[in-house]
Amino acid sequence: MSIGNGASTCSSSGDKSAHRVLRPDHTALTVAKSDETNIFRAKCLVALILILAAATIAASAYILVKNQAQSNFEIQFNGYASKIASVSRQKTNQLFDALDAFAAMVGSQAAVENELLNTSWPFYTIPDFSVKAERLVNLIGATVTQALVTPVVQEHERDAWADYANSMNPVWFQESLENEGTDLTVDEILQRTLPFIHTYDIVNLKLGRVERPGEVLPVYQQYPLRFDFATNTMGTGYDTLSLVAIADQYEITKETVRPTIGFARFLVDSETFVTGSKVLQPIYDTGDTEAEDRKIVAIFGMLLDWQEFFKNILTQGQDGVVVVLRSSCITNWALRYEINETDIEDAADFYDVDDLEDLIVEDVITYQVDGPDVTLLGYEDLHDPTYDAFEVMEVFVDLGFHLKDVPEGKCIPTLTLHIYPSERLEIKFRTSKPAIYATVVIVIFIFTSLVFLLYVYFVGRRQRIAMDRIVMQDKIVSNIFPTAIRDRLYDAQAQPPGKRDIQGLVGVEDDSNDLASAPLADLFPSVSVVFADIVGFTAWSSAREPQQVFLLLESIYNSFDKIAYRHDIFKVETVGDCYVAAAGLPEPVDKHAVLACKFALDCLKKMRESTIKLE
Repeated sequence: MSIGNGASTCSSSGDKSAHRVLRPDHTALTVAKSDETNIFRAKCLVALILILAAATIAASAYILVKNQAQSNFEIQFNGYASKIASVSRQKTNQLFDALDAFAAMVGSQAAVENELLNTSWPFYTIPDFSVKAERLVNLIGATVTQALVTPVVQEHERDAWADYANSMNPVWFQESLENEGTDLTVDEILQRTLPFIHTYDIVNLKLGRVERPGEVLPVYQQYPLRFDFATNTMGTGYDTLSLVAIADQYEITKETVRPTIGFARFLVDSETFVTGSKVLQPIYDTGDTEAEDRKIVAIFGMLLDWQEFFKNILTQGQDGVVVVLRSSCITNWALRYEINETDIEDAADFYDVDDLEDLIVEDVITYQVDGPDVTLLGYEDLHDPTYDAFEVMEVFVDLGFHLKDVPEGKCIPTLTLHIYPSERLEIKFRTSKPAIYATVVIVIFIFTSLVFLLYVYFVGRRQRIAMDRIVMQDKIVSNIFPTAIRDRLYDAQAQPPGKRDIQGLVGVEDDSNDLASAPLADLFPSVSVVFADIVGFTAWSSAREPQQVFLLLESIYNSFDKIAYRHDIFKVETVGDCYVAAAGLPEPVDKHAVLACKFALDCLKKMRESTIKLE
């Protein structure tokens, strides 16, 4: 082992093909290590953006398609409601036009006959009343529970009119029976007809003569012929003014000389009450219903069930429309039927309510229109409040009364239609398309995300493999060269490619170009070089197996490397059994000779120890 002290030049040109890949790999390694966290964050950000984009677009698609379905539902409902409102209003106009024409016809015919026969109202019978009333009902298009002619009879005419009615009843009874085709006979009807003008106590269930003063409106001709469920009589001669509801409405009719309408609760059979409308159409003493001097001589009254009005407006399949018919007046049914305090309990039982205050109600009827069919839902507002925003309101009946024309304390209602959709209609427009579209969008984004993640995985895998190779190469280079030399080698490789690189690309080798390359060489004026050579190694190794030779060299050189690292000695190379190292390289050190001596002494000591172990 020998130690040299003096100036030294350290150079390295290296293998040119290796040098071409070192610098790029090292750059990639540096960038990868410094940007690894940023790349991970970027991936997370991209994933988050994809998730948010998928959620946003899916939600937008869902809302858009759902809103479209809702819009179709609203458009369809508005179409149905508009049709119901317009056709119903047309029917009500037709109703009052028909009533006016009927009144004009009866008034004209009566005026002519009364002039020829020298008679006058109330002693008049409408010829073929059943036929005319039937035609009128068919023209109106509503369910008419009953149509009545009630002449205006003054107090002094009561007995005379009763005698007249008794004499004429068999005649018009027979006409009506022939037209209606019932199994009744005139005698059966006459047996159940009272011969005087009467009233009925609905609480005490008693019939009796009308004792009050003033004019009366007794029932005379009626269509269809039917017995009253309460009295089991034909009803001819019953004073309708004994009912407060009729009396109030008649007072307005007489005051305005115009038809009126109001809500009424009446029996359609022995147990069922129906809330409908009563129409009082005046019959005048002239055929001119607009004459200034016209006088009311009779009332043509009808009890209407509006349900028929709404039939056959919509076609089959146009279902689920709720129609609420509302009156602008509040009705006290107990007061309307003159129920006094002593009869409250009996009246409550009669009307099947706990308290007669329950009979003070707003006049409302609710129907459901399903295509051509109409179902009565009840006598209150039964529409679903969920659909309040869809309400379509239309004036159904407005007779155009001014408040000044209506007697104080009286009310003539304006009937309005309030039309709503129902769940049955909305269900038809509920669709799974919003969910399907949203699902499709989500699936597309999931597929796209999976493709992206798969791409990222394979790119990352390839980068990890390349990185592993770079790390390994960097370790090899770091073991061969000091850090400063290694970095300078990398920097040299980073220079712009010259002629050599172009020739390399086309497969042409030019060795003269290697000579033109500047070698890496630095001057170190103060360096101690250590040469360690094993004495007798050639003779010893020639008598040993190769494994034994390599075991010796590997053990000794590993030990020398550790000692060199401990003393900051730069290992230059090993050639066979010669170990070359230097102190003061590549970083200058003032005590390089001392370090070299310490290193040499430790190496000798380690050599003896290793030899003993190996022996």
